[in-house]
Amino acid sequence: MTRLDEAFFHRPCLEVARELVGKLLVVNGSCLRISETEAYCGEGDTACHAHKGRTPRTEVLYAKAGTVYVYLCYGIHWLLNIVTGEQEQPEAVLIRACLEAPGPGRLTKALGITGKYNRSSVLDSQDLWIGDDGFRCEVETDKRVGIGYASQEDQNRLWRFKLKP
Repeated sequence: MTRLDEAFFHRPCLEVARELVGKLLVVNGSCLRISETEAYCGEGDTACHAHKGRTPRTEVLYAKAGTVYVYLCYGIHWLLNIVTGEQEQPEAVLIRACLEAPGPGRLTKALGITGKYNRSSVLDSQDLWIGDDGFRCEVETDKRVGIGYASQEDQNRLWRFKLKP
């Protein structure tokens, strides 16, 4: 298995989100296949946490591609995101599901991902990284989930990428 490098993540969010489907999420030696992602494309995307600009919470989104953004959702579920694209241009991909753990909260729980990983990097961490074992799959698109606060236009974007059955 090959570890994904900076060049993989240093591309537009929509490309990275699509191509992460089928890759392997590795955490402390455990490995799950990514089956679903969602793209959050910067300050212009009303569903993106950085939509209202830089805050202590969103500062991590402005970091270098490959940086990990983990946040607590509804006070219960940790959600895992990977920063993509150009530094200072806040974009990230939510790792929404793995084959063995359907749902973003389930996958972080299954792998023990918590806020301690926030601001780490999948590029050089020994504990959390993403690999490619050569698996190839078809990907289908859908609307993102749980973004009722976003504009209707952004709610309707087909920026969720799923492993096609």
